[in-house]
Amino acid sequence: MINKPGVVITGASGFIGGALVPKLVQQSWPVRVLSRSELPHGRDAAAAPRCTGLSSPNGRPLLNAGDCLVHLAARVHVVSERAQNPLAEFRRANVNSTIALAQHAAQAGVKRFVFVSSVKVHGEHSVLGRPFTEADSPNPQDPYAVSKLEAEQGLREIAEQTGMELVIIRPPLVYGPGVKANFAALMRAVSSGLPLPFGAIQNKRSLVGLDNLIDFIVSCLKHPAASGETFLISDGEDVSTAELVDKMGVALGRPARTLSVPQPWLEWIARAAGKPDIAQRLCGSLQIDITKARSLLKWQPPMTLAQGLQKTAQFHLTARPPHDQ
Repeated sequence: MINKPGVVITGASGFIGGALVPKLVQQSWPVRVLSRSELPHGRDAAAAPRCTGLSSPNGRPLLNAGDCLVHLAARVHVVSERAQNPLAEFRRANVNSTIALAQHAAQAGVKRFVFVSSVKVHGEHSVLGRPFTEADSPNPQDPYAVSKLEAEQGLREIAEQTGMELVIIRPPLVYGPGVKANFAALMRAVSSGLPLPFGAIQNKRSLVGLDNLIDFIVSCLKHPAASGETFLISDGEDVSTAELVDKMGVALGRPARTLSVPQPWLEWIARAAGKPDIAQRLCGSLQIDITKARSLLKWQPPMTLAQGLQKTAQFHLTARPPHDQ
């Protein structure tokens, strides 16, 4: 039996990291965590010891030769941005910190650096029926996406100079148990039983379930062909907003009620309310082609969209306080 390399994870207390750590521990990977906050309750601290710097509590370096590193920590999209210079804040958190970490990793002899970026480096929307591929030129539209692209560029330079293996993963919206923000709000709206005005929307969007993303990250840790590559990743099932709402209703056990409001009306209402980005997410298309992941790594999403929504809905229903039932 070949011993698995150690895996150091940043952002382990986040949505993705909180699922990745136990999966790796379950599969007997030696895991160490580099995090600014405490891990969620129930996490095996002995199996995944936590450190707040690049050295363990007894002074040993956290990064060792031959390790793999999964970098999840990031400043994500901020709904109510308060920074006077958002791009500067995103660059500080997502570019400068990432580059500094990669330099430390390369000096320590870390073998492989897996960076979770975002499909947003390609833009906010794709042409319907023409999904993004890894060959498409970057077209970031907001400070978050710009910072992710700049981090990618800096990582590639370090990888070329040092020989450290680099893998970049660009996921779309990630959903799963505990998801928050707009996806959780939409699930709450479906669960309420109120009519939703999305019946006429005929877009297509790619999503990725948390379990599928975690499975792909693990594949990128161990597959030799992942080295030096960039991957777009999704569930492999594109849906319109209307279809997603219907599938949410099935998962929640409460059939969704939709109204066929013309899409231009929805877009006008969102603009009038000062929320044009919401209209873009609800009405626009953002499709991903995962052919490269399937062909190069022989990877297939282990969970369907319906299965992922079912797990998400179960968590949503059990986590809600009694007065919300």
